[in-house]
Amino acid sequence: MPGPGPHMMYALGTGQALMTLSSGRFSPHHCLIYALNAFFGPDIGSFTEWLTSTLGLAALFGSSVETYIHDPFLYIFILGFPLSLLYTRVSRFFVSKGYLDSVSGVPLTVKQCLSLISAGSLSHFFLDHLFEENGHSTVYTWILSTGWWKGRAPVNPDAVVVVGFLCGCLIIGFIHMNRVKPERNMKKQSSNSLKLLIAIASLYSLWCASQIYLVNPPRPAVGEEADLGVILFLAVYFFLPHTLCIMSMNTPEPERLPL
Repeated sequence: MPGPGPHMMYALGTGQALMTLSSGRFSPHHCLIYALNAFFGPDIGSFTEWLTSTLGLAALFGSSVETYIHDPFLYIFILGFPLSLLYTRVSRFFVSKGYLDSVSGVPLTVKQCLSLISAGSLSHFFLDHLFEENGHSTVYTWILSTGWWKGRAPVNPDAVVVVGFLCGCLIIGFIHMNRVKPERNMKKQSSNSLKLLIAIASLYSLWCASQIYLVNPPRPAVGEEADLGVILFLAVYFFLPHTLCIMSMNTPEPERLPL
């Protein structure tokens, strides 16, 4: 599986991009907490197991910790709130001592820290699920299972119609929502575009799931493509953590009018 380097570089690279795009609303404090939890967070369990087995002490305890902590969701449920309290205190300390720039001059709240811990955990497993166990992890195997590997996949006419219709609605709807208007409201346009994307992705996933799990015998939903697994994996392990990072950003400061 990926080691400390890829986890840290992926999270810090993403965090630095968000810092730049948000003009500091995603501050170095955000970036550090996100990166720490993407890097070492869930691996606390693996490290504990290694340490207890190396020392020959409490090996059963170490194994139990690894089972429960090295999990994308149990890590959040078990350690999310306690770590949020810790990180809030650390952020407050760094701001008061001037050790790390927060841009706004305000430390992170417990809610912000919890969002960053959750984002870090999910980003950690974004890499783990793809690159561990020689490509045979449970999640990766399930993703591939939503494709068609029983010989050449037939291209069903109804699949062409459904997929073409949904993709066409997505493109045409996006163009319609972002057409030139007398009054521009980027926030509303982005919100409507996101709702459209979620709606189309949901219908697309329902179509794929119905062909794989409800039709007897199962049929290839979109040729040989594993679209259902890919969409759900990206939704949980890529888009969700970045959404949590965006939600954790500091509120923009009101613009000061010239005197």
